[in-house]
Amino acid sequence: MYPRTNYEMTEEQLSTLLAAMRPVPVMRIGNFDMSNKQQDSANRAWEDLGTKMGFDYMTVQPIPGKGQRFFSAVPSETKEALNERLDREALETKRQRITQLENDIKNLQAKLTEILA
Repeated sequence: MYPRTNYEMTEEQLSTLLAAMRPVPVMRIGNFDMSNKQQDSANRAWEDLGTKMGFDYMTVQPIPGKGQRFFSAVPSETKEALNERLDREALETKRQRITQLENDIKNLQAKLTEILA
């Protein structure tokens, strides 16, 4: 995982986030409660900002002592880094499978030797 990085959003981005976080009228239809709409809207706004600025929106934390526009978050993986990680993981999985199969072959050969003796 990447180290936490400090970010500063623009006034326009802050206005968009604050607008997304405004309370919305609650509507209740039967047993279906629409009250989580405000949280969903805020989450989508942070996700959009994270995509634009290159951070994981689920890792956002305020920076104490700075204004509302300042926060820290963990940067997102670039496409190149993602592909490299996936390649490394695939290679490691392949190596583990090879080791497992080699161990299985040794065990089966030992059993065969035992039976033939």
